[in-house]
Amino acid sequence: MNKKKKRLTLSTKRSITGFLFILPWLVGFIWFYARSLFMTVQFSLSNLTVNTGGGYSLEFVGFDNFVYAFAEHGTFKQVLVTSIGDMLIDVPLITFFSLFMALLLNNKFRGRTVLRAIFFLPVILNSEAISSAMDMALKLMSGGLSNTSAEIASTAASSGVSIDYYINMFTSLGIPTKLIEYVTGAVSRISDIINASGIQIIIFIAALQSIPGSMYEVAKIEGATSYETFWKVTFPMVMPHIITVVVYTVVDSFVDSDVVDLAYKTAFTNKNYGLSSTMSLVSTVVTCLILLIVCRFIQKRTFYYN
Repeated sequence: MNKKKKRLTLSTKRSITGFLFILPWLVGFIWFYARSLFMTVQFSLSNLTVNTGGGYSLEFVGFDNFVYAFAEHGTFKQVLVTSIGDMLIDVPLITFFSLFMALLLNNKFRGRTVLRAIFFLPVILNSEAISSAMDMALKLMSGGLSNTSAEIASTAASSGVSIDYYINMFTSLGIPTKLIEYVTGAVSRISDIINASGIQIIIFIAALQSIPGSMYEVAKIEGATSYETFWKVTFPMVMPHIITVVVYTVVDSFVDSDVVDLAYKTAFTNKNYGLSSTMSLVSTVVTCLILLIVCRFIQKRTFYYN
């Protein structure tokens, strides 16, 4: 009597496919990052001394590095809070700006490919090799075009109306001060927001192109306006991708933050590797907590279409 082969269910097949998809990342995480994270925790609880003949030695000091970072260090707390504040301003703006630009670039018009490439250019130009070449070019132009640009910028700044005038005007109208500070902070970061939105725009374009056209046809038949179609069809369908964009933006914001620069200078300039590991560990924990809270908040309002 032949035994029937046990077939895998569709759910099991999808689970195996998903596991195989993340397997290279999982191996890399265990082999590289998990070991580095363990060593960072070990260094943060010790004083690290580099030996003359090579290698290093550790002296266990407990939580002394943490106490020093928060209680005695002159700038760590301020830099950490400033980095978190900048992130809270940048992440919502980058997310919604990326979604807005993706909606525009997803339409059919002449030159669409060129415009998409223009918005992705900052991602390429921010690479270390390109940045070094651009800096060298600016130094070579220091006696010519760069001086002219500086003169134009200074003239425009001196001829404009002071921003304090508008702040006082909106304050007198009863607009909350926190809202005004948020808007002014956002305006001052317009260039940074555009430069940091390349990857996010591509993610949202892919999300918009994955929405079935039949859903828009049904909405049109039902007489829905463009405004209603966006909030009832487009926005719910891209919500899962908003989580991806937020995670990427938060991590990218902390990678380029001042607290990371401070940890780097503490290690390789001041040669205090234990304190540097403490700063890195604290910033990592803060980033994970922010991601946990934000993703949990978005997850409850996310619709998954199968």
